Amino acid sequence: MDRRLLEELLERFRRGETTLEEVREELARMPFHGMGDVVVDTHRGLRLGFPEVVFGLGKTAEQVVRIAAALTERGSNVLVTKLQADKVVGLRERFGPDAVEHDEVAGAVLVRHHPVEVTGRGTVCIVAAGTSDLPVAREASFTARCLGNRVEEVFDVGVAGVHRLLHHLPGLRSANVLVVVAGMEGALPSVVGGLVSRPIIAVPTSVGYGASFGGIAALLGMLNSCAPGVTVVNIDNGFGAAYAASLINREFGS
Repeated sequence: MDRRLLEELLERFRRGETTLEEVREELARMPFHGMGDVVVDTHRGLRLGFPEVVFGLGKTAEQVVRIAAALTERGSNVLVTKLQADKVVGLRERFGPDAVEHDEVAGAVLVRHHPVEVTGRGTVCIVAAGTSDLPVAREASFTARCLGNRVEEVFDVGVAGVHRLLHHLPGLRSANVLVVVAGMEGALPSVVGGLVSRPIIAVPTSVGYGASFGGIAALLGMLNSCAPGVTVVNIDNGFGAAYAASLINREFGS
């Protein structure tokens, strides 16, 4: 349940359209919903403004469907990340193909209970260094849209051809917050940080040759950035970057 649904419930009670006992029952169900091996946090949307997001990796298709059902029954859209494509079939069978949006590159799914409302004040710009970084960048882009942001994408503009980045400079400077995704040596966030006066959330990816150590080299490079305004999330964590960007975009900017 989110603030909107709680307000609707209280308004129905004020108009006499529901009883006090029915309100009590609904509020008693609000904090969480236990289903044996799964306990769904149905109160998160009210506490944080965004409902619980499902981490799909390691969960069975049946568990994902049960969790999504518990959340949609309480009026929430459901975002599932890191989900293998073969597990999307069960969601489509349960909720119908029109209610399930799947980005195969991102490995992410939105189960739609209602249309996504744009709540961000400005634009979130997702910047990716290379095509190999696209799964993480698209996860960030998909997440940001599902959380109510207007999103712009600037892809394949790494430092090996920095003139490609400069071509997009007006759009970068007009964004409210930027998520910058890069593997290899992870230099792109520092370059962007020297060009724009906006918060930058850097995402290292596990893309690179052996000395990249599965993204650790990019992570350390971003943590050591000399550009002001750059913060860093974990390796391949496009979701975490987009969530943080959404919080910034919801509260600040125009």
